[in-house]
Amino acid sequence: MTLFLLISILLLASCGHPKAHVEVPPPPPATASTPAAVPAPSIPPARNSKPPAAPEDSADLAEPVLPPDATPIATETGMASWYGPPYHNRRGSNGEVYNMHAMTAAHRTFPLGSIARVTNVKTGASALVRITDRGPFIRGRVLDLSLAAARKVDVWQPGVAQVKVELMQTPASIAAGGKWAVQIGGFPDEEAANKLADHLKRRYHTAKVLRFESPAGDWWIRVRVLEDDHQRAQQVAAETETPKGGVFLVRLD
Repeated sequence: MTLFLLISILLLASCGHPKAHVEVPPPPPATASTPAAVPAPSIPPARNSKPPAAPEDSADLAEPVLPPDATPIATETGMASWYGPPYHNRRGSNGEVYNMHAMTAAHRTFPLGSIARVTNVKTGASALVRITDRGPFIRGRVLDLSLAAARKVDVWQPGVAQVKVELMQTPASIAAGGKWAVQIGGFPDEEAANKLADHLKRRYHTAKVLRFESPAGDWWIRVRVLEDDHQRAQQVAAETETPKGGVFLVRLD
């Protein structure tokens, strides 16, 4: 029993002794620091480089605007068609490059630059268009619409439709003046156009007879009478017959 007590006292004494504290030294400082990221310098454009092309101006494609008090100057009803390729991006009668996505139309006699309201008789769809070109040169039609205008007045899908055309604004008189000519065609081949052109040259000595190929591939004749006079042009149109195509009185300005 005495021996057991002595061993217990020795064990208790060893358990109560404080443990040694070992300090771990901090890691040594880094010898080289990682440099911060530096943004790449901007490279100026080359002096000869061109700026990116500006997008197409939507204002040139917009529908024309009229004063609120505008009233029709003249009205006609007939068949309208539309034209796109191959005329798109070609120069029209007013000197502008035709854009089939603009709100324009071709008419044979309205002064160039006029604004007309076109209404589909069947659906009631209506739009304003600017007259920039001459045509249509097909019997029974009064108006050729751009693709954009044809979509708006429901002519694009059927191809042709009956419309009411109201001349709303014009830069020139429709009752007097103007430069007038006669357009004849189209002929499927150049030989037929040459034959009629030669005949007209012999018949009308003071007239200037021109023949030309359209973008669609057919041939046309245009007779410009002396002084581009309206009455003379009407007379030539009345006296001229052709087995193919048609004869049309057309205003040049």
